[in-house]
Amino acid sequence: MAGPLRRAPALVKMSVLARMSGVPAATIKHYVNAGLLPEPTRTGRNMAYYDVSTVQRVQRIKELQRTRFLPLKVIRDVLDGAQDDRPDETVAAAIARVIASDHKTERRTRAELERSGLARKQLDWLVGTGLVRPDEDGAFAGDDLELLRLLGAARKAGLDPEMLPIEVLGEYAKAMSSLVRAELQLFRQGVLPRAGAHLPELTEAATELSEKLVVLLRRKMLLPTLESLVRETRPAPTPKRAPPENKTKRTKTKSKT
Repeated sequence: MAGPLRRAPALVKMSVLARMSGVPAATIKHYVNAGLLPEPTRTGRNMAYYDVSTVQRVQRIKELQRTRFLPLKVIRDVLDGAQDDRPDETVAAAIARVIASDHKTERRTRAELERSGLARKQLDWLVGTGLVRPDEDGAFAGDDLELLRLLGAARKAGLDPEMLPIEVLGEYAKAMSSLVRAELQLFRQGVLPRAGAHLPELTEAATELSEKLVVLLRRKMLLPTLESLVRETRPAPTPKRAPPENKTKRTKTKSKT
C-alpha cells in the first residue's frame, strides 16, 4: 500500500508574505539576499513564490533585530543552530546596543551622496569591498554614513585622491580587523568565563572603553612611530675618509736621513 501523500508546501507571493509577517517586502528581499531566507520558487522573470512557513522565520529575524540588536550574520547563525552558545549571543547583542546608541536616524541615498560630491566610482569601490553597506532600501546610515562623510571631509580639506587614494581604506580595515580579532579573543578568554549574570553590562562597558583605549594608544604612538620611520628612511651617514698623507713632509724626512 502506498504511503500517505505529502502535501506540497503552500506558496504565497511576496505581497502576501509581507502582509502575513508584518514586515515590508523590501526588508524581506534584503533578508533573502543576506542568506537568512531561502530563495523563492520562481515561475517567471518577475514572479516568485515563497513557502508560507517562512512567515515565522521572517518574524523571528525582525524580533532579534528589534529586541537584541543583533547583526544579520549573527541572526543567521542563531536561526541555523550554528551559534547555540548563549553567552556569545548576549555579547553580540550588547555590542550591537552600544553601536546603535551612537547612531543617528539620518539616512542618505546613493543619489543624494553623489549629488553632495561623492564620486560614484569611489562609492562603488567601498560597497564592493564591504566597507560600507546600504540597507534594504538602498540607503546609507549609521557608521556607513559617517565613514562616507569622513571621506568627503578629507576631500574638502584638500586631501585629493592622489594624496589619499580610496584604496588606502582597505589597509586600514585590514589592520583594524587584526586588532578587533585580538580584542575579542582576549575578551572571550578573560571576561566571558567570569562575568556570569553581569555579562551584558560588562560587555557594554568593555566596548566603550576599548574604543577610547584605541584612540589614546594611537595618539601616543603617532610621534614615536613617525620618528622611527624618519630614521629608517634617512640615508646612512657617509663614513669619514682619512686625511691624505702629506707627501712633502715624507720627502723631507727621507732626505734628512
